Amino acid sequence: MGVSCGSSLRDTWSRAADRCSRLFPCFSDPARRSAFSLKLALVLLHILFAGVLFLFDRDLIEKTKHQPWYTATYVLLFVATLVQYFVTAGTSPGYVIDVQKAIDERDAEARRTLLASNIQKAVDDRDAAARKPLFASKQPASSKNGDVAITVDGRNNHRGNVTAWTKLVMSLFPQRSSPTGLTCPYCNILQPPRAKHCHDCNKCVLQFDHHCVWLGTCIGQGNHCRFWWYICGETALTLWTCILYIGYLKSNILKAWWADIILILLLAALSISLIFLMLLLLFHSYLIMTNQTTYELVRRRRIAYLRGIPERVYPFNEGVCRNLYLFCCARSSSMYRLERLPTAQELEEKSRPYTCYDVLSCRCC
Repeated sequence: MGVSCGSSLRDTWSRAADRCSRLFPCFSDPARRSAFSLKLALVLLHILFAGVLFLFDRDLIEKTKHQPWYTATYVLLFVATLVQYFVTAGTSPGYVIDVQKAIDERDAEARRTLLASNIQKAVDDRDAAARKPLFASKQPASSKNGDVAITVDGRNNHRGNVTAWTKLVMSLFPQRSSPTGLTCPYCNILQPPRAKHCHDCNKCVLQFDHHCVWLGTCIGQGNHCRFWWYICGETALTLWTCILYIGYLKSNILKAWWADIILILLLAALSISLIFLMLLLLFHSYLIMTNQTTYELVRRRRIAYLRGIPERVYPFNEGVCRNLYLFCCARSSSMYRLERLPTAQELEEKSRPYTCYDVLSCRCC
C-alpha cells in the first residue's frame, strides 16, 4: 500500500514537472531552476521580515498615519534593495568570450573599411590617370597603375595570422610570455590578466571576484560596482529593520509572549545577517580602495602573475582616489577595461614605503 502510494506520488510529481517544463522551457535547466528558487526564497524572506513587523507593531501603523514619510522611506529602501538585487543578478559580470568577439568584430569591420577605402582610392587614381592628356605624360606609365595589393587576413603583419584579441592580450603581459600558458584549458581562449574561469558559469570572467550563489552569477568587472551598492542597500535595510524590531520589543515585551518569541527569533536571524553584511561591505570596500579582488587576495600564491610579488604590494593599486574613480565612474565610458601587468620598475615604486612627503603629496591617493 505504502509502495504504491509512493510510486503514484512520484508519477504525479514527474507529470507536474514535465508540464511545467513544457510551459516554461527555461525551467528545464536544473541550474536555472536553482537560481530561480534562490531568488524567490530571498524575496519571500524580505517580505516575511517586513510583513511580520507591520502585522504585530500597531505603534508603527499609527506612526505611519501621522508621519507617512517615515514608512514611505522604509518601503522605498525595501523596493530599491530588491530592484538592485535583480539588476545585479541580471548584469553580465564581463565574460571574456563576449569581449573577444566584440574586439575581433571591431577589428574585422576596420579591415573591411580600410579595404573599401583602398579600393576606392585605387579606382579614383586609375580614373584620374585615364583622364590625363597624352601630351602631359612624358614619362612612361608605370605598370603598377591600377594594381591594388591588400591583405585582409593580417598576413602582412610580422606576427603572422594573429587575431586582434591575441595581439591585445599579449601586449598586457611581459614580452617573453607564451600564449600557451595563458590559454584557458576549458574555454580554449586567451585570458587577459585578472581573468579566471568560473566552473559554475562555465565561462572566463574579467577581473573575477567570486561566484555568488544568492545572485546566481559571478561577480566580475561588469557587475562588481552594482554588487557593492546592493550590499550597501541590504545592510541599511537590515539595520533599519533591526531597529524597528528592537523598538517594538521594548514597548510590547509583556503583552503577547508568543508574538515576542517569534520576533526575538527573527531579530536573532536579522542580527546574524547584519553582522555578515557589515563585514562583507567593509571587506569589499577594502578591496575596492586597493584595487584587488577576493580571488586575488585569497589565492595570491596560486596566481602566476602574483607569485613573485611581496604580500603587501598590490600591483594594480593606483591610489585610493584613482581606484574609486575607475570602480565607480570609468565604467560609463568603457564597460570593460583590460589592465596590463606592471613592470619591475613600477612594482619597485609601489613597494617603496610611504614617507611624510608621500603623505603630504597624496601619493596614497
